[in-house]
Amino acid sequence: MNNKKLIGITLAAAVALSTMSCNRDKFLDINTTPNSPTAVTMPVLLTSTIINTGFMATNDLGRASALLAQQYAGIGNQPAAYDVYILRGSFDNQWNFELYGGTLINSQTLIDLAATKGNPAYSGIAKLMKAYNFSVVTDLYGDIPYSQALQGNANLHPRYDKQEDIYKGNSGLGITGLIDLVKDGLADLDKAGPVKPGVSDDPVYGKTADNIAQWKKMGNMLLLKFANTISVKEPALATSIINTASAKAFTANTDDFEVPFGSSVGNQSPLYLYNFVTRPDDQMMSQTILNKMNALNDPRLPIYFTPTPTPTATVNTTGTVTTIPGPLVSGVPTPALLTFTGYVNGNNVPVPSRPLGYRSRYNTYITGVSGEAPARLLTNAQRLFILAESALTLPGVTLPAGSTAQSLYQSAIRASMTKAGLTSSAVDAYFLANPGVATLSTNTETAKEQIITQKWISWVGTGIEAYNDYRRTGYPALAPALNASGDDATLPKRFPYPLSELTANAGAENQDAGIRTSVKVWWGK
Repeated sequence: MNNKKLIGITLAAAVALSTMSCNRDKFLDINTTPNSPTAVTMPVLLTSTIINTGFMATNDLGRASALLAQQYAGIGNQPAAYDVYILRGSFDNQWNFELYGGTLINSQTLIDLAATKGNPAYSGIAKLMKAYNFSVVTDLYGDIPYSQALQGNANLHPRYDKQEDIYKGNSGLGITGLIDLVKDGLADLDKAGPVKPGVSDDPVYGKTADNIAQWKKMGNMLLLKFANTISVKEPALATSIINTASAKAFTANTDDFEVPFGSSVGNQSPLYLYNFVTRPDDQMMSQTILNKMNALNDPRLPIYFTPTPTPTATVNTTGTVTTIPGPLVSGVPTPALLTFTGYVNGNNVPVPSRPLGYRSRYNTYITGVSGEAPARLLTNAQRLFILAESALTLPGVTLPAGSTAQSLYQSAIRASMTKAGLTSSAVDAYFLANPGVATLSTNTETAKEQIITQKWISWVGTGIEAYNDYRRTGYPALAPALNASGDDATLPKRFPYPLSELTANAGAENQDAGIRTSVKVWWGK
């Protein structure tokens, strides 16, 4: 892995410019070209790091993860290969430019620059962004260059650290783990400083009355996510983190960590661009999630995915489901029949007779009308699902006053549904009409499956998190893709290292587990 500071910063600023809407151009409205760390300002680095994080999470890594989690299906070109578990030889650009040469090096450069300027607000946010982006890399790949990475020419062959050490730290090896990195960031945000980010350079929370308070909530939400990730391997540590962080994390949907995109050309969400502009023939809704949401009478179905006309001829590569609810009127589902058409993951029969209008694809909640929907990376619904799961699996966890696994579970579904546009009364009506969904089983494992299945549905559009939860819990139950190939015809338990990393970093040659997709990551089930 070549950690190129100059290339990373320049690329990040360029991508940030290309992914921000016209009304956000002011974030990077500068005359100084970002060709060296000394020329780049803290506001430029902050904005580009945040925007590029949203781009990375919803670009190729997010698309592939959504296919593996069977929220979406690949019907052509590269997604068709991902759909049958052929991942090898992919994601070089994501590893080298979006992550190590983009968001990660920019985060580190901002941390260093903020330290020289005595500005803890910027360094605190940068540490949170660095922790989030490194968690994406290690969650997908397992052991990765971490503690010795991002050092430029000082170390072109950084050591591969164990995933356990990346999360927990290892003082003997000089590794500050992700959990402590977030705590360091939160400590910085508690310090006074000369300036803080605002409307001009904080695209997520800059418009709020106290954006630093919002970033503190984001940091504690990140701790909850990390605790949930390692909870099977480290239940005591996870419990301790949850008990400390949960009360300081998100409390409402308005706290969600969402990276904005715009509707103008060059500023749109990658999900919109890929599915409706550059590669409209490559992907459509998975039959797996269609069957599940239809069986649950889920009112988010027409919000997440586009309905289709009833086909005039049967095509054996797709499934068609006619369902209720129908369109939303004032946030309430109307009793109209709608047809949705999905595709069985891994089917190798092409669908030329299906025009685009007969393929259910992401709807405007996921992509925006013209690409302006945000990347929803950390959410209040996620917090509630984590607490509901923890109530079942971590006996020492402290829950919010008066709450139970049942109440937290319903609150999580409500948060997801209201975020998608349903009214609270519509959610009440849904719970009343669907007690099998609304009520957790008395069997702990079955209840856990209910929680994770609902969390999986809530993550439509954020494939990496859905893929992580599946590998951590085994839920929802996913049948292998048809015609599965890849390394061993089983759903990959990790991504293989990109070819460029295997050839550039001598340390990768000894990472046999990371080369084989059949080997689970440290925290995996």
